[in-house]
Amino acid sequence: MVQVSIVIPAKNEAGNILRLLDGIDAACAGRAEYEVIVVDDASTDGMGDLVRARMQSHPNLRLLRHDVSGGQSAGVHSGVLAAKGAVVCTLDGDGQNPPEELPKLFAPLLAPGSEAVGIVAGQRVGRQDTMSKKMASRFANNLRSWALNDGTRDTGCGLKGFRRDAFLRLPFFNHMHRYLPALFARDGWQVAHVDVSHRPRGEGRSNYNNLQRGLVGAVDLLGVMWLLRRRKKSRPAEVSKG
Repeated sequence: MVQVSIVIPAKNEAGNILRLLDGIDAACAGRAEYEVIVVDDASTDGMGDLVRARMQSHPNLRLLRHDVSGGQSAGVHSGVLAAKGAVVCTLDGDGQNPPEELPKLFAPLLAPGSEAVGIVAGQRVGRQDTMSKKMASRFANNLRSWALNDGTRDTGCGLKGFRRDAFLRLPFFNHMHRYLPALFARDGWQVAHVDVSHRPRGEGRSNYNNLQRGLVGAVDLLGVMWLLRRRKKSRPAEVSKG
């Protein structure tokens, strides 16, 4: 039985995906019963063909393909919908999230007595990005932390582990992956954080620039603030006949 589903939203990462999959197998073998789901976000570089060829020798590897590019949150959502595990872990397809960090994410969710924890969020230390990207991320995280009071210093990190059923009860919107700690807390779940390492990007280039992130982030932040204020506060309890 699959315990953990590892979801990788990826677009045009042909130069990185096989090395990443090797790292996942090395990190997770013997730690849990796991599957790996690559969500190909309409790649044009042959990445899907590489994954499909690997599937012949890796029965726990699955491939989903979007007919049109939907972005990272759409990729995560598609992967979670298809996942067989009760716990889902995510990481980026560019190789910057070291796969050896994955056990830090799923072990706390599989441990006895952890039922109240909904998400384990990775927080990058020693980021291997350009100065402009780090400065933009720091500004966005500080603004988000002030507005949402979510106790998370780095929601842009792709390394996250969470309960599948809880995720699917969240309201879906594009770019929601950056607000998962706040959304889980909104639904009454405990949020745990772990420090994770970070690597320079492998081959290829990012699909988003700082301006794009900033513009959509400003709109999304207002939307999430609205969602937090409009959360359901009542909780039902079934009453027995006796």
